[in-house]
Amino acid sequence: MNVSSSGATAQSSTQVEAMKKSIDTQEQQVLKILENANKESQKMAAQKTGLGNNLNITT
Repeated sequence: MNVSSSGATAQSSTQVEAMKKSIDTQEQQVLKILENANKESQKMAAQKTGLGNNLNITT
């Protein structure tokens, strides 16, 4: 008796693709968070030192 597993294979393949898309989405979100954290860190450093985005020039 031969039982067809093509349906199970297709479902498994679909699940794998869904997992890959989910992981890709999470990776993109993490990268955005890290980029924003880096920008915020640079802004804070600029404010502390008076250099960068916020120049404190007085004459």
